[in-house]
Amino acid sequence: MTNPDLIFLHAPSVYDFRKESILYGPVSDLVPSTPVFEMYPIGFTTMAEYLERNGFQTRIINLAVRMLEDSRFDAEETIRKLHPLAFGIDLHWLPHAHGSIEVARIAKRLHPKQAIIFGGFSSSYFYDELIQYPAVDFVIRGDSAEVPILFLMQYLRSGGALQPAALSAEGRALEVIPNLTWKDSDGVMRANPISYTPDTLDDLLLDYSQVLRAVVRYRDLASVKPFRSFMQYPITAALTTRGCRYNCVTCGGSACAFRGIHNRQSPAYRSPELLAQDIRRIGEFSHGPVFVLGDIRQPGQEYADRFLDAIKGYKKPVFIELFDAAEKSFFEKVSRSLPNFTVEISMESHNEEVRKAFGRPYSDEAIEKTIDYALDAGAKRLDLFFMVGLKKQTYQSVMDTVEYSRQMLKRYAAGGDTRVIPFISPLAPFVDPGSRAFEEPEKHGYKLFARTLEEHRQALLAPSWKYVLNYQTIWMTRTDIVNATYEAGRRLNQIKGEFGVISHEIMIATDERIERAKRLITEIDRIIMTSNIKERRRELNELKHQVDNANLSTVCDKRELEIPILGARINVLQAAGVVVKDWWKDINRP
Repeated sequence: MTNPDLIFLHAPSVYDFRKESILYGPVSDLVPSTPVFEMYPIGFTTMAEYLERNGFQTRIINLAVRMLEDSRFDAEETIRKLHPLAFGIDLHWLPHAHGSIEVARIAKRLHPKQAIIFGGFSSSYFYDELIQYPAVDFVIRGDSAEVPILFLMQYLRSGGALQPAALSAEGRALEVIPNLTWKDSDGVMRANPISYTPDTLDDLLLDYSQVLRAVVRYRDLASVKPFRSFMQYPITAALTTRGCRYNCVTCGGSACAFRGIHNRQSPAYRSPELLAQDIRRIGEFSHGPVFVLGDIRQPGQEYADRFLDAIKGYKKPVFIELFDAAEKSFFEKVSRSLPNFTVEISMESHNEEVRKAFGRPYSDEAIEKTIDYALDAGAKRLDLFFMVGLKKQTYQSVMDTVEYSRQMLKRYAAGGDTRVIPFISPLAPFVDPGSRAFEEPEKHGYKLFARTLEEHRQALLAPSWKYVLNYQTIWMTRTDIVNATYEAGRRLNQIKGEFGVISHEIMIATDERIERAKRLITEIDRIIMTSNIKERRRELNELKHQVDNANLSTVCDKRELEIPILGARINVLQAAGVVVKDWWKDINRP
């Protein structure tokens, strides 16, 4: 078994989460991962495939999953045994600010001659601060790292130094790698322009079979799982775009954020036929749902029509998301092509003024018609997502959103149709860097408590999510946001139980978790007022067991997000075929 050229390491949000007593709150209730955010970014998969296609061997090690699943797993000892040419560490989502840097420090201490490469949205935003950490050798900026990281790996394979003299041949080689930030021999930062921003995603291949090949090559299934519960609920993603046409005020993936962070002036799309091919390829080995990232109408109706024509007849479950209201004819086309479809709509608020201020342009009437059209066309389910912590949103407005959800369920579920399911969660833990709210907080009614990477890294160690939040608004304090979240979650949970959307047992269990979390956050508030640091630490440690038990499925049961999967979750025969093909290729390698 040869050493890979590049090993991707995915860190937990907080490296010492198994030791620290932190009440994370409902920050991950509505995503597949736990509050440790163990789900690695989709870019790991596309970069790994691109490098393999160009002659480099790669490996993904999800340290966060390994640490979650095995209390005895020693991440440091695992890193010690690795001997790649370079380590790639993601700092994509800002909640990884602590764990990613700690893993980089460990890797650099154990392997001082190996390159440490960072990438991702947050890496791109904080590149000038990130490169100053001694453990960080390179930062790749931009939303498309596949070509820059290939050039960098070619440079490293040819013997290029980590910190070349500015005028050396190696230095000139580094200078021509697009999107690259690096340090010269004097430790001075050099930031190459973000000149690689492809206008199409057609050269990428979102090939999950690459993950299966890595399993046999390195005899390691545990390390490549995208998130902890993947084998039980193998939801995967298909990528339509990099970039966005919308400017939601707190979103780090908005149009203005892509311009400011990634130098992307307009979205790049994957051709609809290739998108359909990606989904069919996933369906060859998985019976789980595929989430199509991005509204398929964003490039225009012609794109959506071409995709629906290309995917026609695919019967496995597919999630589509909408950024705006849709017409009846659209859902009729979706139904003909994807008979097992689920719709996701992030309304954010029931209040049109709040929703418009956030960046969602549609009216209540338009979105309610959209819901009816989707259900009439045969949607298996329609999820409505609401958020706490928005511009112009008050505590009472949040409660009114819950009442609006009641009226929605009364309209549908009271008649026996339980396909419409509302959810509510906080904007947490951070307002995204690069978003309009982060760049101009006062203009949008926000007050930020953290601006730098290091400030966010330290904030993640706070004992409860109230103090991790990097913002409050002129309409709600951090305490208001926390209280509104718990109360809205409690009320909505009871309403869903009342209308039979969830079982009585799930309703009772969720209610108990919310009440437990509220008691804990009050107790933590009391403890942090203790002036004696040692006493404070002792009391927080005594709460750790209770805190850990309250950190999952706080305001809703995560199983509410799941849809039924018929048959075996993973097609073992097809997966085995991929593995055998790779095994045969490896034993015949010159």
